[in-house]
Amino acid sequence: MRDLVTGAGGLVGQNLVRALVARGRRVRVLLRRPVPDLETLPGVEPVRGDITVPGDLVRACDGVEHVYHCAALVSMWERLGDAMWRTNVEGTDHVVAACRRAGVRRLIHCSSVDAIGLPEGDAPSTETMPWNWDRLGVDNPYARTKWESQRRVLAAVAGDLDAVVVNPAYMFGPWDTRPSSGRMILEVAAGRAIGWTSGGNNFVDVEDVVLAMIEAASRGVRGECYILGHVNLTYREIFSEIADALGVRPPRFAIPRPLARLGGFAGDLAGRLGGREPAVNSLTARLGYVRHYYDPTKATVALGLRRTPIREAIAKAAAWFRQAGMLR
Repeated sequence: MRDLVTGAGGLVGQNLVRALVARGRRVRVLLRRPVPDLETLPGVEPVRGDITVPGDLVRACDGVEHVYHCAALVSMWERLGDAMWRTNVEGTDHVVAACRRAGVRRLIHCSSVDAIGLPEGDAPSTETMPWNWDRLGVDNPYARTKWESQRRVLAAVAGDLDAVVVNPAYMFGPWDTRPSSGRMILEVAAGRAIGWTSGGNNFVDVEDVVLAMIEAASRGVRGECYILGHVNLTYREIFSEIADALGVRPPRFAIPRPLARLGGFAGDLAGRLGGREPAVNSLTARLGYVRHYYDPTKATVALGLRRTPIREAIAKAAAWFRQAGMLR
């Protein structure tokens, strides 16, 4: 028997495949395009395919014990809303159908903390917090599609599907080839993060996340969700942690909301004119003032989620960026 990892070329997928291989698992990876560093690992079987093509998933799930569904389109650009629905929601429907057809023992669905409600008081959110992004005025295609895809997986559990949901927070670590969340490190290193907004987030080492995902395959309770996070920090605090780890100057001032809104509108205009996703837009400007704080106690107890100091996660990510030639 073997495991299947969708989205194997992403930050979570690349670290997950390596962790599974290190534990002696045989791993089939579903990839849309070649990833030589991954495909040549011992015990890895590459398969070309896309989660938006049901037939690709039927073939990929044949003879598989566990499916780790990590594939997703991550974007904060409204223009990609339809594409996110096709990948994140309809793609997940295809994964669920393929798991049922192949008789997969368990689906581990990699969702996001964006599929959980934001805190409305001083206490961080837990897995039971209802999704409230629309009511709080920060609804967006990514959060909505992750919430909807998670809802559909949990609905399938009421039938004949054995599935567990994990909700990773903001991750740092190696093999961030896109880069995704590691872009924050690169921006601070380049001196482009000149200021901070008053919001914050929950930050975690991606290697802690994937080890908890592996534990979820055997120790997770069917139909349960687990927040995979570590520490809640303001953006000023995380920028300072990154700057200290890199030995560079941290951002110097708080960005007033009107200035952030102006920058967001400018990004919207640049995106419309240039046809490319801007680094900042109206949505990301609003989200910068939200405190995305979460409580990972449930996963710590049930899955043995590790709490690696975030400074170590930043250092590992930075070392990998240097090795990849993305950071001097």
